[in-house]
Amino acid sequence: MADQALIDEVQAMVGREYGRVYAWDRVNAPMIRHWCEIMGIDNPLYTNPEFARQQGYADVVAPPGMLQVWGMGGLDQENFPEGSSTENNFEVLKVIEPHGYPAVVAVNSDLYFDRQIVAGERLYFTSRLDSVSEEKTTPLGTGFFVTVLMTYFSQQDAGDEEVGRQLFRVFKFKPAQRPQEKPAAKPAEAKAMKRPLPGVSDDTRFFWEGCEAGKLLIQRCTDCQTLRHPPAPVCIKCHSFDWDSIEASGKGQLYSFVVMHYPEVPPFDYPNPIGLIELDEGVRLIAGLVGADPATLEIGQRVQVEFHRFDDQQNLPQFRVVAA
Repeated sequence: MADQALIDEVQAMVGREYGRVYAWDRVNAPMIRHWCEIMGIDNPLYTNPEFARQQGYADVVAPPGMLQVWGMGGLDQENFPEGSSTENNFEVLKVIEPHGYPAVVAVNSDLYFDRQIVAGERLYFTSRLDSVSEEKTTPLGTGFFVTVLMTYFSQQDAGDEEVGRQLFRVFKFKPAQRPQEKPAAKPAEAKAMKRPLPGVSDDTRFFWEGCEAGKLLIQRCTDCQTLRHPPAPVCIKCHSFDWDSIEASGKGQLYSFVVMHYPEVPPFDYPNPIGLIELDEGVRLIAGLVGADPATLEIGQRVQVEFHRFDDQQNLPQFRVVAA
């Protein structure tokens, strides 16, 4: 149980406001292009000035998801332009930590956009400590959810204009007991644990029925032939509601991957490598990697789908690294 004096101190900080943090650079085309290349985005509104002007903008537009990027300080997080506030908008974490809460993990970030941001604008943000939760216990440990609200502005001759907001939440906690220190699950209990079943809707049913038949099916727009995954009711390119599916070859490459270590959740095996697979057909999907030593995984490796049945209730596509 947290000390009441600590709770009173951190709750008294809620609502505290912090000064301006200026962007190093104006919104600019090179950074937008790099972002789009990394994210695999090819919207001409972001990269083609002539197209952007035809849509009524003075220059290319920055993808909304870049909002946070313009206010980052670089590798040295304290390195901001002259005039920026030197206050730490997460200073409450330093208050909590000496009371036995050494660990911190980012939880989520919610972005809100008021309008498009155009190349040439100069941004800054201000911060406010939005909330500190009561003490919570999670699989990671026990601690406090801390939320900071950052409000972004564009500097204008006629007066600065608010362009968006970001709620950024972290968990400041004392780690839970490691799994190996806990009593082992009884064999009967472990055997009874099953993989959770996927949610099935009218849009995704074809995919799971394909898996049951050992086929990797990808949704296709019948109007413009665009492939899409995850399945959706409307084409992302031409907005048609008409679609069918094709059977993918199951061949592709490892576009990215993570290796899950902790917390260990039955009945999955750990370490648990998960891949973002780019199929040869051009779409990407997330799936487990089998037969792979996590230490040898590399982006770009060739992979091939395999179907594996679990608990006699679902047949799932997983991928194995194969020779190039």
